[in-house]
Amino acid sequence: MLKKRNFHDKTLLLVDGSSYLYRAYHALPDLRGPDGGPTGALYGFINMMRRVRREIPTEYGVCVFDAKGKTFREDWYPAYKANRSLMPGDLSRQISLIHVAVCALGWPKLVINRVEADDVLGTLAVRAAQSGMNVVISTGDKDLAQLVNGRITLINTMTNEWLDCESVIKKFGVPPERIIDYLTLIGDTIDNVPGVDKCGPKTALKWLQQYQSLDGIIAHANDIKGALGNNLRRALDFLPTARRLITVHTNCDLSPHVRSITESLQLREEAKDKLRNIYLCHGFKKWFLELDNQSNGGILTTIDSGAKLGPSAVKTRVEINIDRQYEMINKWEQFEKWLVVIKRSTLTSFNAETTSLDPLHARIIGISFATAPGCAAYIPLLHSGQDHPVQLPYHEVLVKLKPWLESSIHKKVSQHLKYNAQVLANYGIMLAGMEHDILLESYVLESHYPHDIDTLAMRHLGIKTIKYKDIAGKGSAQISFDKVTVDVATEYCSEDADITLRLHQVLYSRIQVEKGLSYIYRSIELPTSRVLQIIERNGVLIDKDKLIGHSKELSIRILQLQNEAYALACSEFNLNSPKQISEILFRKLRFPVIKKTSSGAPSTDEEVLQKLAEDYLLPKVLLNYRALTKLKSAYTDRLPKMIKPDTGRVHTNYAQAVVVTGRLASNDPNLQNIPVRTPEGRRIREAFIAPPGSSIVSVDYSQIELRIMAHISGDESLIAAFEQGQDVHKATASEIFGVIRHEITNEQRRIAKVINFGLIYGMSAFGLAANLGIARAVAKLYIERYFARYSGVERYMYEIRMEAKARGFVQTAFGRRLWLPEISGGSSPRRQAAERAAINAPMQGTAADLIKLSMIAVQNWIEQSGVKSRLIMQVHDELVLEVPNNELEVICNKVPKLMCSIRKLNVPLVAKLGAGINWERAH
Repeated sequence: MLKKRNFHDKTLLLVDGSSYLYRAYHALPDLRGPDGGPTGALYGFINMMRRVRREIPTEYGVCVFDAKGKTFREDWYPAYKANRSLMPGDLSRQISLIHVAVCALGWPKLVINRVEADDVLGTLAVRAAQSGMNVVISTGDKDLAQLVNGRITLINTMTNEWLDCESVIKKFGVPPERIIDYLTLIGDTIDNVPGVDKCGPKTALKWLQQYQSLDGIIAHANDIKGALGNNLRRALDFLPTARRLITVHTNCDLSPHVRSITESLQLREEAKDKLRNIYLCHGFKKWFLELDNQSNGGILTTIDSGAKLGPSAVKTRVEINIDRQYEMINKWEQFEKWLVVIKRSTLTSFNAETTSLDPLHARIIGISFATAPGCAAYIPLLHSGQDHPVQLPYHEVLVKLKPWLESSIHKKVSQHLKYNAQVLANYGIMLAGMEHDILLESYVLESHYPHDIDTLAMRHLGIKTIKYKDIAGKGSAQISFDKVTVDVATEYCSEDADITLRLHQVLYSRIQVEKGLSYIYRSIELPTSRVLQIIERNGVLIDKDKLIGHSKELSIRILQLQNEAYALACSEFNLNSPKQISEILFRKLRFPVIKKTSSGAPSTDEEVLQKLAEDYLLPKVLLNYRALTKLKSAYTDRLPKMIKPDTGRVHTNYAQAVVVTGRLASNDPNLQNIPVRTPEGRRIREAFIAPPGSSIVSVDYSQIELRIMAHISGDESLIAAFEQGQDVHKATASEIFGVIRHEITNEQRRIAKVINFGLIYGMSAFGLAANLGIARAVAKLYIERYFARYSGVERYMYEIRMEAKARGFVQTAFGRRLWLPEISGGSSPRRQAAERAAINAPMQGTAADLIKLSMIAVQNWIEQSGVKSRLIMQVHDELVLEVPNNELEVICNKVPKLMCSIRKLNVPLVAKLGAGINWERAH
């Protein structure tokens, strides 16, 4: 409980939000919410804000945070705060929700670019005091003691310490007006402001008592003897700068944000619905029940009071109380009014509601727009449920919207840019002006979190949205969207557009202040989305008959393997049943148990079968059976059914915001996992063909991750090997085995290759020994010799692990953030896996960035040059094109050069090219 003080309505309560952040984070253990995400800082921050408002009753207050990026102090002194470590990853992941919570608690919030929170607090405090108000600043920052006077008081809620003029003298030994001089002398290590070397608080206090002020000390610098006097004289040139840096500036221009204290900084009532949502989703059970007991407004709840609070423990219906005006458009005068609105809008949120998740087959059911938070509309077009109102003519609406949709001048934001563009292309509408995509914004900011709009709205806005299952049902009872009541669909779709716009405002503002993230978003992800739309629509031509023939042959071979397995087991069993396989291997044949499942049963996974196959034939047969049945079901049987009748082609979907490293994920069908090392896999690639008069061209980066390792680590030996065009695996083998290069055997090179690639994936001596089938001591010796040769790589691996633990993420060479949430807080196996990922993720992520940049460059060149060649696939580090034979020469010359010159690294990039009548021949 805070010591009681007298307050009145004319008290301004200022909260140093930046100080609160770290105190809340470090004061609590590693709390986790129902989704496993960190919640300690959020819980602590809310607790502190609730307490200070309860115990300092007043009408006026504000919570002030530091903005991201540099401030005006860096202009004066570039090294200002240069030694500060980056914010811990678990804390940074809670910042946006803390901001949402502050507003939900009824507090005005200020974050002003290039101005530190201290200076905002100082400016507000002085302005309020001059107008006759009393001011209380809640902070743990000693620098703000310089502001204390008869009207301005500091409170440290963690220690219940109040600082008025008398208390400042008692605490520091100097009055508030001398705090700046005092701090200038001792310096500030946190902000990297050097003072006088070896001058601590006692010396500073002694000098100030003797010479009254910093200016007095400077004037008598020659009178101070000994080592401290020498240190003072050496610091004289910098002391004026130090004083300027330490001084809280109280005349900052806040006019765009604060008109007047009484108008702009009034505390509001708590937004209870938003708080309930925050408490519910993050497991703050006590507060949730506390709010629920206060009133029934906005939420109907049944909850087991003894259960852990979380989505599975609570049955809720949340009424969303956000300011909004949603309109259903089914009259031409409404349509014309909204057409004028979206044409005048600087940015319009746009979304198409459709019949299918497959964009190339989807039909539009309705279209929604939002031009400002809370201002949205829905045009129903294809609803066919009972009692549906009259709807505007389908094709006439699309014809009237087409000029706006195809206008690059009219900027649009979507929650899935590529999907909406593909759907509109089905109607011959080429969507343009797609300025932003919240799916990609979220992915660039936090690739490891879900990016669906419901999760994003709760996480960043504190708003619980209407979910699809809420309006359409779920499971077998789910209805199609065209059967949803139009009034309900209007609320749902308008909210989608509205929330998309609100989320963009939050997410993009965070991206803008981070130069690296801004580049990833604007220069890589957004243009990649456009290129992927083109590649998906191009599709790849498939030889259906070849696949059907291959499938029949696989059936025969699978049957043979099945009979071989029966013979080896001396009985028939289900080769697809892990339970029956376990019975045969471990009970009947008594093979050694390699590992067990979580239930305690012997495992029969691929790793176990691989190990057993070293000594027994049956596991080898089972592995072959699994591989061939997978090929048959996933490709030779499935691909012919996925050929689009009107194109004769298969059209995959490239998921852009799934893989945390930035890689693309191909699905429906997955074209990235077709085996290339087996004859059966290569035969499937033979079915990916070029039309008559054309060829398939494959261009693939060579040893890209090893080259990136050389670039990122700066290892001189590895860089030299690539610069000189050496066989890097032979170079490694030469060092490990002590053999001159021309005498290296194929087996020695193979081992060196496993080491080269294994170590960049963080492989340990244990893992290397298992992979190579050698003793752990030998594997350890190989690794020691490797690091003796490539010491820069060893240094990189150590430093990147330390960086990941400190920041919670690592980065690619281009600035993409690769989050590792379990690097500090996970279980031991997961933490070790995160440490291995910290080593490899920057390489995988940089490779992903490079292939995306190459894809963008190649597509741009295709469009500018007017060639008929087209991109048809992207597979890992490979681009696949369909090329008319009369363009082969120009493509073979141009594309590798584009890919190798896309960005300059410390080592040369190499792209290998092949061409043929099918994908396999191109390799």
